[in-house]
Amino acid sequence: MATYAVGDIQGCYTELLQLMEKIRFDQVRDRLWLVGDLVNRGPGSLQVLRLIKSLGECAITVLGNHDLHLLAVANGTGRLHRGDTLDDILNAPDREELLIWLRNQRMLHAEGDYVMVHAGLLPGWTVEKAAGLAREVETELRGKNHAEFLAHMYGNKPDAWSEELVGYSRQRVITNALTRMRICTENGKMEFDFKAEMQSIPQGYLPWFDVPDRASSRSTVIFGHWSALGLMVRLNAIALDTGCLWGGPLTAMRLEDREVIQVDCVNSSVARHW
Repeated sequence: MATYAVGDIQGCYTELLQLMEKIRFDQVRDRLWLVGDLVNRGPGSLQVLRLIKSLGECAITVLGNHDLHLLAVANGTGRLHRGDTLDDILNAPDREELLIWLRNQRMLHAEGDYVMVHAGLLPGWTVEKAAGLAREVETELRGKNHAEFLAHMYGNKPDAWSEELVGYSRQRVITNALTRMRICTENGKMEFDFKAEMQSIPQGYLPWFDVPDRASSRSTVIFGHWSALGLMVRLNAIALDTGCLWGGPLTAMRLEDREVIQVDCVNSSVARHW
């Protein structure tokens, strides 16, 4: 039995198939951990969703910002952006089945010494704290009022966590941290426009995983979202978004021994980052 964590797929269906073939993935014996952004900007989002859904319990997915964006657009509470490639899903005969499945995926997965999220954890959050907050958002997504949650999901404010936050402001901070954050201040104030390499981080900010005394540092956080960062393997942080959508490889890591397996991009997209 092996567990393979896989970076952002974003509709790169052909590469996903090639990667699964390369690792000789066995649905009975092995497991896939997917860091989110299954869909959008690539050409095969519908096929990716169908494949991952068909794998059942051997595939564990956390939601990324593009996955949530699909849900918002499908609910009429979000608008399509230039470069989105979601029409195949939105017009598919099994659309509702796929969307219900997606709404029921996780915001965070913790197991043993590993915790997986799409973007990151705020520096003041322990894994246990983050898991509890993630469940708050999961409850909203899975509930009968999920469309209302998705309507209030967008926005950059508040940009820091406070125990005094309530309602949709509270849920927005949780969602933004788990699915959009790359950098923050030492006090946990987030910035969402930055998408470049680490050497270009604006003054006063640093990668969330480099904040001194990060409360989750005793666990290894597996994440994606930051394609300009590329593959990064540290004792307590593993970044797996290697930008397959933009011409880089699609990356998997076997967690038992941290072996990295990659396949080359077939066709890079000209879509812009969101």
